[in-house]
Amino acid sequence: MTIAPSVADDEVSFNHQRLDTDSYDDVYIIGDVHGCLDSLERLLSTLEFGPNDLGVFVGDLVRKGPESKAVLERVRDSPQLQSVRGNNEQKFLDDEAALEAFEPADYRYLESLPTAISWDDHLVVHGGVNPARSLSEHSDRDLLTMRSPDGDGYDGPFWFDEYAGPLRVFFGHTVLDEPVEREWAVGLDTGCVYGGQLTAYDLNGERFVSISTPEHQPRPDEKFAEPAE
Repeated sequence: MTIAPSVADDEVSFNHQRLDTDSYDDVYIIGDVHGCLDSLERLLSTLEFGPNDLGVFVGDLVRKGPESKAVLERVRDSPQLQSVRGNNEQKFLDDEAALEAFEPADYRYLESLPTAISWDDHLVVHGGVNPARSLSEHSDRDLLTMRSPDGDGYDGPFWFDEYAGPLRVFFGHTVLDEPVEREWAVGLDTGCVYGGQLTAYDLNGERFVSISTPEHQPRPDEKFAEPAE
């Protein structure tokens, strides 16, 4: 039995931010950037990202790519750009990873990132949700790392193949050859840092916009998700 989460109905314990998107012209949800500033700028240019548009990132702004600090500054300095925290931001905060040239302001910004952002019936997280549990039963760590609640990582089965709403969840974390669009789940990590694509979902246009990206790291063989048809 699927227990559908609801931010409005549950008293959640994770760090959550709610947005009012009504005042924006266009809203885009953007996949894992991983320190690839040039790719991010090309995507924003392709989107014709305007002064009254909103971009919401699914986390993993940092690590693996060449310009983590510059990506952070780009997102942090624009009131039009918001992000949830990804597992790679969390690794940095937990001293499980190090990044050169980071300053106290960078730490404070990463600490300020919420685990989830929502508006209307949309929820943005980095990893995902467990479709067999209510949202109130999820921890910050769950939302950061969820991939295969009853499996082993990329072996599946994946949470988004079983999830049935009522919130539509936008997520990254699981590397996909192509973006995934389900009625209730939209996957946006298309391997930007591995020479794949950087992908955004145009909420008003109900479409994906992707650009090809150079390889900054080889993609490990085990990081190939094969979602259910």
